[in-house]
Amino acid sequence: MNPSHPQPKIQLSQHPEYREIYSNSVQVRVSVWDFLLVFGLVHQETPEQVNVENRLGVYLSPQQAKALWNILGQNLAQYEQTFGKLALEPQIVPQGPVH
Repeated sequence: MNPSHPQPKIQLSQHPEYREIYSNSVQVRVSVWDFLLVFGLVHQETPEQVNVENRLGVYLSPQQAKALWNILGQNLAQYEQTFGKLALEPQIVPQGPVH
């Protein structure tokens, strides 16, 4: 940190439209300009049928996507250090075009 340029104070606030959701599915769509994270809920109706209900899409610049990747990596490492290694379930790859 440069002492002649102190860090600005960051103030967090919540916009009236702020929402929190639970998601057990995230799809990532990539373009030259941005990343789209689509959060949703997976419901397995029958052994043969899995439904994904998309709930929220968030666009990120490539720079913000990389910053998110870094902070998630740090937090996941701390989580696993505290609670043990996480095992991933088999991935469901949605059929259809990638944008």
